[in-house]
Amino acid sequence: MTSSAPQPSGAAAPAVSSDSSDRRRWFALAIVMTAAFMDLVDVTIVNIAIPSIKRDTGASFSSIQWITAGYALAFAAGLITGGRLGDIYGRKRLFLIGIGGFTVASALCGFAANPEMLVASRILQGGTAALMVPQVLSIVHATFPAHERGKVFGLFGAIVGLGAVSGPLLGALLTEWNIAGLEWRPIFLINLPVGIAGLILGRKFITESKAPKALRLDLTGVALVTAGMLMLIYPLTRGEELGWPLWGYLSMAGSLVVFLVLVIFERSKARRDGSPLVELSLFRVKSFAAGIAVQLTFGVGLGIFFLVWTLYMQEGLGWSALRAGTTGIPFSVAVSFAAGISVQKLVPRFGRKVLQAGALLMVAGLLLYIWESDRYGMGITSWQMALPLVVMGVGMGLIVAPLADAVLSEVPKEHSGSASGLFNTVQQMGNALGLALVSVVFFGAIGDRLTPAQVGPAFADAFEHSLWWVAGVLVAIFLLMFALPARPKQHVEGGEVATDTAAEPAKEPALTH
Repeated sequence: MTSSAPQPSGAAAPAVSSDSSDRRRWFALAIVMTAAFMDLVDVTIVNIAIPSIKRDTGASFSSIQWITAGYALAFAAGLITGGRLGDIYGRKRLFLIGIGGFTVASALCGFAANPEMLVASRILQGGTAALMVPQVLSIVHATFPAHERGKVFGLFGAIVGLGAVSGPLLGALLTEWNIAGLEWRPIFLINLPVGIAGLILGRKFITESKAPKALRLDLTGVALVTAGMLMLIYPLTRGEELGWPLWGYLSMAGSLVVFLVLVIFERSKARRDGSPLVELSLFRVKSFAAGIAVQLTFGVGLGIFFLVWTLYMQEGLGWSALRAGTTGIPFSVAVSFAAGISVQKLVPRFGRKVLQAGALLMVAGLLLYIWESDRYGMGITSWQMALPLVVMGVGMGLIVAPLADAVLSEVPKEHSGSASGLFNTVQQMGNALGLALVSVVFFGAIGDRLTPAQVGPAFADAFEHSLWWVAGVLVAIFLLMFALPARPKQHVEGGEVATDTAAEPAKEPALTH
């Protein structure tokens, strides 16, 4: 690993002891993983505090929608651009800008004087997260040689598992404790010490890396991808609230036209100067193209499950936010455990069968959950939910870590930022599609004009109905996984993958600058 000072391509790196180098990169990994966890938690932590925010600020229903949707829109629209900016200007630099901006935006959210300020701060928070998050996988990809990335992506999967459930639990605890009479505000202010520490330690331990050849920012590509993402995700995010107006369908159809124009323009841009925003050549890498398809579909399934699960527990069963949050702990622990062993122990031996086993385990967990919900009805307990949640969590853990490894393992380093941005973007698109489908698969199964006594059973029936849909999505994921490589190349060859430019030796763990 080279020093943190950028080196010209092909220049000799200054001598660094292997122990010092190893220690620095593991510190760097801890920093970027903490930032990734902070973002994952922030996506979900707000939902649990919505009643407190509404009561304290007098926010309207529309403002509440924008507090959640504004973050998601800015985040999704900026991910691809954020990833490419890291390739061009340096991943460390963009990570530090992103985490600094995220911390400032979190402070603005925490001290928001009115709903309008909170909405604006959440949009800023999503935009800065879009600069920070793509650099996480890019820095991992550039810092660790291929034979070590399995261990690293195992840790990444564990972080994803913790973040998936920790947000609602942490939000419930911070809101219920009402620290210093601040009610909901600590859910944002908690980011300040974490962000400041990440900024200070990141400057010291993260080594700079960028694309080995000079790239320029594709402003036309930025405009097209941002417009296309907003035209697709905005109507999906707010469609149910607005009654699915005609303009929403026209916007989504128009987004497909914008994406088609983007593809045509990016091909032309690549031929002209080799600096497209979206590196379409990535899709010629079979593992990347197949993994992106799986990631998109997986996002749809998770988008449906997590929302209907929360609605079922809080609205249907009448549980408190804290009880609903603690019920998810077995799921989170199972995801983290399975993610930790999947890439390091199982994938080298069994290849993509591990991911497919994960999909089938998630289906088994869903079927068990459906059976228990039907058997125990409104009397179901958190302990009775533990078994299906553990089975599902193990299945998810077997997917999330190896999937990131499979998608990025054969990507050239000079395009790792673009690839990471695309990887995160399709997950956001999948989640948005899943959230939109909730109005069909969940609310569509609930009748109108329910009496108070009918609400619980109606929500329970709609929950079971929705889980059948999620199971169907996971069966589709199982089939899509046949397009993934049977074994990641680094495991087949037992060592490094020649993922970098020809000028870089295949066994060289140093960063390309």
